[in-house]
Amino acid sequence: MKRVATADRTPRSVVVPRQWPAGSAGGGAVEHVRALARAGELAATAAAATDDDRRHLTAAVYRLTWPVVFEQLTRRIEIQRGHPACATSLRRMAADCLDKFEDDVEAVVFYVLKYATMEISDLEAWTCSRLTPATVDAHRRRRGARGALQRPRLPRWLADALGHDRWLTELATEILIWVGVTATAGTCLWPLDSWTQRRAVTTGDWRGADQATVAAEVEYVLRVMRQRPAWYASYVECPLGHKQPSVHSAPPGDGGRGVEPAPLALVERHEVEDARLRDLAASAVEAIGARIAGGEPAPAAVVDVLTVAFGGSDDLDLLNAAGADADTALTLLGDPRVVERVAAAVLSIVEEIAEEDAH
Repeated sequence: MKRVATADRTPRSVVVPRQWPAGSAGGGAVEHVRALARAGELAATAAAATDDDRRHLTAAVYRLTWPVVFEQLTRRIEIQRGHPACATSLRRMAADCLDKFEDDVEAVVFYVLKYATMEISDLEAWTCSRLTPATVDAHRRRRGARGALQRPRLPRWLADALGHDRWLTELATEILIWVGVTATAGTCLWPLDSWTQRRAVTTGDWRGADQATVAAEVEYVLRVMRQRPAWYASYVECPLGHKQPSVHSAPPGDGGRGVEPAPLALVERHEVEDARLRDLAASAVEAIGARIAGGEPAPAAVVDVLTVAFGGSDDLDLLNAAGADADTALTLLGDPRVVERVAAAVLSIVEEIAEEDAH
């Protein structure tokens, strides 16, 4: 005997929407979906449907579920967020809130078509009872698709490295949560405003809670996270790179003459400079190795390639920014002993690369 899901599982105080928007089409398709649910065949029918039939089925489930999602989930969330206008109707919802609503509806439609395997006498009531697992599962799937941790939890090594400090461990968790969501902080990389308030609440230090302090603490936590480069790249850097920067619009009435804010930088400037220096060094090693393999003396190849690679004005600025004296570095290439040491180091690197390629 099949188990029957009824409205009895839904709290009596819940009022499930029954009316569809005026002029909406597909009433027959919605009734067909309800009939499939009552027969316990909705999920099986969806799984076996052709692409065209599944589109019609999905559209009907969408028409059936969106009022449930709005009335029983979205309205409550928008009130909690302090968005009374967004809680009144879809037409008054802000763009970001509407996007979240659509994500939730999509999640519920997916859930209904996959898990409505039992006989369900009241599909709307059953859907209402499954809103939380449906949306939570979808949220975790979206985080996973972005490369973020689905359930952000602090690894023990990170908590140990942060000294189990209450605020720093909380901040680290907030960072792991933030990189996995689509929201942005305007032209800033991190939501320092909200984290500043959270810091004050957590530490009780209201006077010391300012954005500059929190920004420094964020950078400290990130430095600690970078102690595990592979972990940092997978769970912080990669998902952070999926964020879409906010689009800047000029203030009304200025004729588009407003000054655009600085672009959203996903990494610090020194990280960009370090990456460029590493790329230059890798190219230099490759060029020196090729010229030595072609029979050119190693010292001559080293001096020539390094002068070309790092002798440009932009490259000199990079060296200076990295803490090196660019003029001194190039002058040292005139010292045969320095050139000999550099050539030996390059040859060692080239040999290691050749051995790795051979394997």
